[in-house]
Amino acid sequence: MAELRVLIVGASTGLGRCLGVGLAQRGAKVALMARRQELLDSAVAEAGPTAVAICGDATDQASTQAAVAEAAERMGGIDAVVYSAALGELRPIEEIDPDTWHRAFAINVVGASTVISAALPHLAESKGMVVCMTSVSASLTSPWPGLASYTVTKAALDKLVDAWRAEHHEIGFTRLVVGECAGGEGEGGSQFTAGWDPELAGSYFPTWVERGLLTDKLMDVEHFTDAVEGLLKCGASAGIPSMSITPRRHF
Repeated sequence: MAELRVLIVGASTGLGRCLGVGLAQRGAKVALMARRQELLDSAVAEAGPTAVAICGDATDQASTQAAVAEAAERMGGIDAVVYSAALGELRPIEEIDPDTWHRAFAINVVGASTVISAALPHLAESKGMVVCMTSVSASLTSPWPGLASYTVTKAALDKLVDAWRAEHHEIGFTRLVVGECAGGEGEGGSQFTAGWDPELAGSYFPTWVERGLLTDKLMDVEHFTDAVEGLLKCGASAGIPSMSITPRRHF
């Protein structure tokens, strides 16, 4: 099989970074795209010579178009796009202001569509695929109290994948439902809770556990990367509309 050429958006920290580094270390050509150049540079240094850093903002159309074009040029094309960028603010639903809703939709939904639009010509040429990382909270479980803006926008991302697939059969679109993962070291660790109020999170914790939303089970990030690599190697022709990667649990 020819060397995979993968663009990962949201690759400076967390699972996106772990995936980009892991795929590059497994031999894929990987373009790591995010807004913070210094974090991208450190990720590329860890990933090795088949990775490149692409600074770009998925919420800005011009920035996205330039970043995707640079990624395609530096890798010689694009076989797959993985959208892992996400924002998850912790707040009671009645306190979520319009700015927070707009920011969540911009990053979690609109950014994904903007990236796909920019990558469309390259994916059409390679008969490539798009993988959008969504969440168990939007697809498999009831909503998590306190995470309404995240859950609602991830549910919208689910439907966005379906909408793109309905209009572009020549490209593979997969919704990747992700559960709790241990993450990597340093910047590879999950940044999802970084901005949360610890006291507020502590008040929600018993509810999450009582409802079976949060358990002590975490999947290993290497197993996560193995699974995504397998999905990407299947390619668009496999026609996989949805795949779940979660720790063993009961819903």
